[in-house]
Amino acid sequence: MASDWLGSLVSINCGPTLGVYQGEVAFVDQSSQTISLRHPFHNGIKCPVPEVTFSAMDIKELKILDIRNGSTSAPAHVGSAPVAVPKGDPRSMENVNSPQHCSKSYGERHLEVPGQSKGFRRRHNSWSSSSRGANQATPKKNGVKNGQMKHRDDECFGDGMDEGLDTDFDFEGNLALFDKAAVFSEIDTSERRNGARSRGTPQEQTPSRYRHDENILEAKPIVYRQITVPQHGAKEYCTDSGLVVPSITYELHKRLLSAAERHGLSLERRLEMTGVCASQMALTLLGGPNRFTPKNLHQHPTVALLCGPHVQGAQGISCGRHLANHEVEVILFLPNFVKMLDSVTNELTLFSKTGGKQVSSVKDLPDTPVDLIINCLDCHENTFLMDQPWYRAAADWANQNRAPVLSLDPPASGQRQAVEAKWSLSLCLPLALAEGAGRVYLCDIGIPRQVFQEVGIKYHSPFGCKFVIPLHSA
Repeated sequence: MASDWLGSLVSINCGPTLGVYQGEVAFVDQSSQTISLRHPFHNGIKCPVPEVTFSAMDIKELKILDIRNGSTSAPAHVGSAPVAVPKGDPRSMENVNSPQHCSKSYGERHLEVPGQSKGFRRRHNSWSSSSRGANQATPKKNGVKNGQMKHRDDECFGDGMDEGLDTDFDFEGNLALFDKAAVFSEIDTSERRNGARSRGTPQEQTPSRYRHDENILEAKPIVYRQITVPQHGAKEYCTDSGLVVPSITYELHKRLLSAAERHGLSLERRLEMTGVCASQMALTLLGGPNRFTPKNLHQHPTVALLCGPHVQGAQGISCGRHLANHEVEVILFLPNFVKMLDSVTNELTLFSKTGGKQVSSVKDLPDTPVDLIINCLDCHENTFLMDQPWYRAAADWANQNRAPVLSLDPPASGQRQAVEAKWSLSLCLPLALAEGAGRVYLCDIGIPRQVFQEVGIKYHSPFGCKFVIPLHSA
């Protein structure tokens, strides 16, 4: 009977022009095929009129939101506006405040009223809600059969939702119930049980962050003095990591090189190793990868190499050969001598194959500042060279050129140096250099540890993964 639907809440879709109406069924006229809604809402907004009547021809879709079983009393939630859902959603315009929500599909329902036209019968789609638990059973289908309604499923259409859900959640009150001290204590107990780091006194705490060069597992304390020498020099240096590198005397330096040569580390091999390390340092000082790129082929750096007729000069020529191989414009200054060392002659022969420029007069050196000057004029033993005219002329040119100077294997501080350097590169172990030597660097020329032990030096390599490292005054 039509009277069975009085008091039920329905949603009527009248198409895109008229929109969607929701309200309580107040009257159903079978003869005129009309239905009236009390307390209507139009597209989620309460209508100004108390009642709206619809014809079956205007109804595109009708959905039942709440079955009141003939009760004509106004629902408890009539005063609140229904919430619209996105267009095309099968739930259309459902009222989320309605207590009749199911967690699973409710099935399909047709409004089967005798005498009604087919256009008035509209499908009732399913709706869902998250208010039910996962262990609740799927509600049984409920519908109209032969004009009689089956027994309502109280699980789905029972009492309304708990009124306490409408109240605001007390965040501060619930946060006060959280015992943070007890939770942190439980976490600490679990970490100690698993062997993890725990909170303790500042003396017992282990740093939670480490640098990229720090070892996390420190099985034993670090020994920073890993090199001891029988004859201490006048200075001590230290590396970036804090390792102590003592200076040695020139006499101990000569004994170390002699022992290395007896064991097969010949002068030629030392010259090659020194040239490679010095050229690597020079390339870094010239700009490194920022300077030596295919885009800078038109801006080759210029290096002036000042060499004397001794082993230090041969080391400089070896460095100049490697620099020339790396597209550096090298200008080698070496005065003409009647007789030179074999090592110098051999290095000159190799250098002449690189295309580098060799001059014997200071007048042929460039007048404009160059990118770098490598000073190899000084010698550890032949101090009389400083009185030679070519030496004084070359030193004066270097001091007036205003280019930075790198001294290669400079002598100890007891000897006077005519050219003030910005950097100095020492070999294997440093000598006690003067203040004019600038910042001191150390290069590894490949002397084995047992050779150090043979001359009374307890040695552990301070170089790590590098062949050239900076030294700081301790």
